[in-house]
Amino acid sequence: MENLIVTLILCAIVGAAGRYLYKARKKGAACIGCSCSGSCGGKQRCCGQAEK
Repeated sequence: MENLIVTLILCAIVGAAGRYLYKARKKGAACIGCSCSGSCGGKQRCCGQAEK
Protein backbone atom coordinates (compact mmCIF):
# COMPACT_ATOMS: atom_id res chain seq x y z
CA MET A 1 0.00 0.00 0.00
CA GLU A 2 2.85 2.38 0.81
CA ASN A 3 4.42 1.70 -2.59
CA LEU A 4 1.17 2.67 -4.30
CA ILE A 5 0.98 5.96 -2.41
CA VAL A 6 4.62 6.83 -3.18
CA THR A 7 4.11 5.93 -6.84
CA LEU A 8 1.00 8.12 -7.07
CA ILE A 9 2.80 11.05 -5.46
CA LEU A 10 5.75 10.71 -7.84
CA CYS A 11 3.40 10.48 -10.83
CA ALA A 12 1.62 13.63 -9.66
CA ILE A 13 4.93 15.51 -9.35
CA VAL A 14 6.17 14.39 -12.76
CA GLY A 15 2.78 15.18 -14.30
CA ALA A 16 2.73 18.66 -12.81
CA ALA A 17 6.25 19.37 -14.06
CA GLY A 18 5.34 18.14 -17.53
CA ARG A 19 2.22 20.28 -17.59
CA TYR A 20 4.24 23.33 -16.53
CA LEU A 21 6.78 22.76 -19.31
CA TYR A 22 4.05 22.20 -21.89
CA LYS A 23 2.19 25.37 -20.95
CA ALA A 24 5.40 27.44 -20.88
CA ARG A 25 6.44 26.21 -24.35
CA LYS A 26 2.94 26.82 -25.68
CA LYS A 27 3.21 30.45 -24.49
CA GLY A 28 6.51 30.75 -26.40
CA ALA A 29 8.92 30.99 -23.49
CA ALA A 30 12.53 30.89 -24.70
CA CYS A 31 14.03 30.00 -21.33
CA ILE A 32 11.69 28.01 -19.13
CA GLY A 33 12.35 28.68 -15.46
CA CYS A 34 14.61 31.65 -16.20
CA SER A 35 15.21 33.93 -13.23
CA CYS A 36 14.96 36.95 -15.58
CA SER A 37 11.21 36.41 -15.87
CA GLY A 38 11.45 35.39 -19.52
CA SER A 39 13.07 38.63 -20.70
CA CYS A 40 16.07 36.88 -22.22
CA GLY A 41 16.29 35.89 -25.87
CA GLY A 42 16.39 32.40 -27.30
CA LYS A 43 20.03 32.69 -28.47
CA GLN A 44 21.29 34.08 -25.19
CA ARG A 45 21.51 32.49 -21.83
CA CYS A 46 19.71 34.02 -18.89
CA CYS A 47 20.14 37.75 -18.31
CA GLY A 48 22.05 38.45 -21.51
CA GLN A 49 25.02 36.13 -21.02
CA ALA A 50 26.15 34.86 -24.44
CA GLU A 51 26.31 31.12 -25.07
CA LYS A 52 29.71 29.48 -25.17
